[in-house]
This record gives sequence, C-alpha cells and structure tokens, in this order.
Amino acid sequence: MAHPLPRPQSFARSVPLRGTIRVPGDKSISHRALMLAALAIGESVIDGLLEGEDVLATAAAMRAMGADVVRDALPDGSVRWRVHGVGVGGLLQPQAALEMGNSGTSTRLLMGLVASHPISCTFTGDASLSRRPMGRVIDPLSRMGAEFTASPGGRLPLMVRGICPAVPIEYRLPVASAQVKSAVLLAGLNTPGITRVIEPVATRDHSERMLKGFGAGLTVEQVEGARIISIRGEAELRAQAITVPGDPSSAAFPVVAALLVPGSEVTIANVGLNPTRAGLFEVLRAMGGDIRLVDERTVGGEPVADLVVRHSALRGMDVPPELAPSMIDEFPILFVAAAMAEGRTVMRGLEELRVKESDRLTTMATGLRACGVGVEELPDGLIVAGRGGDPLPGGATVAAMLDHRIAMSFAVAGLIARDPITIDDIAPVATSFPGFQGMLAQLTEWAGPPEAAAAS
Repeated sequence: MAHPLPRPQSFARSVPLRGTIRVPGDKSISHRALMLAALAIGESVIDGLLEGEDVLATAAAMRAMGADVVRDALPDGSVRWRVHGVGVGGLLQPQAALEMGNSGTSTRLLMGLVASHPISCTFTGDASLSRRPMGRVIDPLSRMGAEFTASPGGRLPLMVRGICPAVPIEYRLPVASAQVKSAVLLAGLNTPGITRVIEPVATRDHSERMLKGFGAGLTVEQVEGARIISIRGEAELRAQAITVPGDPSSAAFPVVAALLVPGSEVTIANVGLNPTRAGLFEVLRAMGGDIRLVDERTVGGEPVADLVVRHSALRGMDVPPELAPSMIDEFPILFVAAAMAEGRTVMRGLEELRVKESDRLTTMATGLRACGVGVEELPDGLIVAGRGGDPLPGGATVAAMLDHRIAMSFAVAGLIARDPITIDDIAPVATSFPGFQGMLAQLTEWAGPPEAAAAS
C-alpha cells in the first residue's frame, strides 16, 4: 500500500484548555464488535463505533468475506452501523487481498477468524504494518492446523490457508498479548471441542466480555495466579445491540494535555474504564494528577465514567511493571507527562513497545531528546528526567515513524514547549483519532483564535 505524501504540522505553546469533549469510540471494542456481529445470526446494530482508518479496514474485510455491513447517518447527526452476519463457519472466500492499512489488531484477529474456516486470505498493509512481526500469532494458529506463507521474518504480505475442522489446542501465552489471546479464541469459535488460552499476566478482556455477550460458551478461571480462558467451538452467536464507549487510549491525550497545560480544566465524557485498560489513569493519579471520575456507570457490560481533569504538578515515580499490560498503548503519552514531572520516572517491562507501529521506545527517546528532555533508553523501557514543570525547550522536528500515538504524543508536547514542535507527518493520526486536531482547537477556542493560542 502506497502511503500518501507526508503532512507535517507544528504544535505551539497553548493557552489553558477548557471545555467538555468526547473522544472517539474504543478501537479495541469497535474491531471486535464488527467481527463478532459478522459471525452472528441476524442483524446487529452498533452505536459509537470508531470510524478511524483501522476500524474501517476491519469493516471492509468483513464485507469482503460475506457480511452485510452498512453505515447509517441518523437524523440527530449521529451514526449507526448495521451488520447482518453470516454465522460462525459462514465466512466466504474473499476475491482480493485484505488491505489492513496500519491496523495490527485487524490483521492478527482476522488471522484467527480465517484459521478455522475453509478459505484462504492474503493480508497486506502499509509500510509500518509490514514491518511488524506476526509470528506470535502464526505459531498457535499453525498448531490448530492453519497454514501460512509469510514474508521474511513472519511479516506482511502473508497468506493464511484456513482449515475446517481445526484442532482445538491449549495454548499458554509466552508474552502478555490481548491480540494473540483473541486470535486463538476467535479461531476456537469454529473449532470442535474446547480451545483454551492460559494467560499468566492478565491483558485487556474485551474479547471475553463480548464473546459472552454474543452467546459463546466461554468460561474464565483463576488457577495459581493465571487466567484460563476456555471457549466451546462450533458456537452459534446471536445478534446484539452494542454501544461502544469512548476509547481510554484516545482519552489519554486530552487527559495529559489538561494535566500539563497551566490553568486547564477539561471534562472528557463517556470514557471506557475497563480495569484492564485504565492503568494510565491510576499512574497519573499516583504522580499527583487531579483526575476525578463522575457519573460512573456500566454501558454494554463495560464500566464508563466522565473524567474531570485539572492542571497538576506531577511527581516522578517508578511505574510498577505489572501495570504495563493495562496501559501498553498509553506509554508514549506517559513519557511526555514524565518529562514535565518533578524528578525522574522509571518505566520498565515494555518490550512489547518495540514491535508496535514503530519501535516506540527508541522513537520516543529520540524525539524527547531532540526536544530537550533527558532520557535513558533501557532494553525494556525508559528513564525520563522530569523538568519539574518548566516548559520543554522544543524547537525540533520529530519523526513519528508513521505511528499515530507517537504523532499525538509530540503534538501534546508542543503545547507545553517554549518553541513549536513539528511532527513530520500528522496523517497517521486518522487511523485512531480522526478528530484529534479539531479537539485541540475546541479546547482552546474559548480564549480566542488559533493565533492567540500559538502566541501565548
């Protein structure tokens, strides 16, 4: 896939951020809602779906394999998606390669779906996705009988030849990975017998919650500190009405921006607070962040609340490595928060960040140093020397490496820098947060036009 021409953009020191906003729907839940609705009997309706490029790639793939996926614009300006499923076992042979863009979640989970169906699929992606290894998914799915032809290093483009019936397995995750867990469970949906995943370290549990909601025979046990997830195959899923909560990974950016920009007070409405995803907010509170939960409630089986965030003086800390799985996507923006804290922040247990959309440890360390922050890069993390609230020097152009979370993290850094920070390409932000720049404009427009924010 050819990547469009880069779109550089600069971000300058901001006026206080004020107002109430909503962030896009949760990306992890959006992917899973489309996939399971496509395998259900009947028509599911999905409200609040994230319409970023990654999720749209999943929608296109499900259409290509036979599901009827329709986007309806409602009179009140909102959007509702309707999915008429083909039933478990009913996926059809796609007529062309499945183009995944930048979405590792789409690719790995769909590999699981295809593995236990009698079809073959070729997966392709952009330059960033094509660098990401797929071996950790190929291994368990091969044990179930699927066959793979991959590019060197187990990378895209790759072909999956599914098998039906597949072989049920018991698989112990060698590394904490919700994507690998989910791929095996999704393959188990169309596999006779019981497929088990043993998870030594708990990861996000959206797949388990949603599989149960659609009617799959799934159980979760705790045995000697490990989670054992078992799914009974040849399931019949029932169509559902789903409301997707706001994505905590997207909320992380306005939360940190409000904590760091003096005088800010921001409310982020309808944020999903699944315990396996809320580690960042726990850490920021421990660092002294003023983050209040308002109107806590449950929506579609997921805990949700509004977050009220005020500017705070943060303190550095040693982040417990066991929290890493619950905030793995949020570490780039936590590195920025750590840069403004008093004292140093030590973050370890982050090997997973080296195989994300970019090597997020090296990419963030390089960019932070260019912006005047003291950083020590470790094999499994970073140590960031905080500036105690002093503005970042800034004045750098940062290479985001086609990584949406890197780009948004340095955009937030620009809001608290003496000199503007330029992102070499802001376009990848559309994969997960297409309204990101508009959100920042909304939070500053109360104080005057954009020129006033940039000059303050």
